Amino acid sequence: QVQLVESGGGSVQAGGSLRLSCVGSENGIRNRCMGWFRQAPGKEREGVAGVDMHGETKYADSVKGRFTISRDNVKRTLYLQMDSLSPHDTAMYYCAASLGYCTSGILLATNAYTYWGQGTQITVSS
Repeated sequence: QVQLVESGGGSVQAGGSLRLSCVGSENGIRNRCMGWFRQAPGKEREGVAGVDMHGETKYADSVKGRFTISRDNVKRTLYLQMDSLSPHDTAMYYCAASLGYCTSGILLATNAYTYWGQGTQITVSS
């Protein structure tokens, strides 16, 4: 079992930046794929960025060049640096961890992940 707790959400104006953090419980995140997802009202949850246990990353086309995912296995923490934010990025953001090994090809798939955080809200105003 892995508990995940996100932080860093908030309100920002368009063009601004935020950094999300997700801390894992003692079982850690080391040998798991980790991902960030988001869900806007009335829309399905979508994969934003993922990183496998080897450090390979995958991004949704809508955030490429603006968002950067990273992980610190020692601190059991996953990060999402978000730059050049736009109102289209407004959503609840969730951190997720896989049960164990996963391939980089499925990093943005919700069914690749077993454990989810409670989410943190990002609101970008124009």
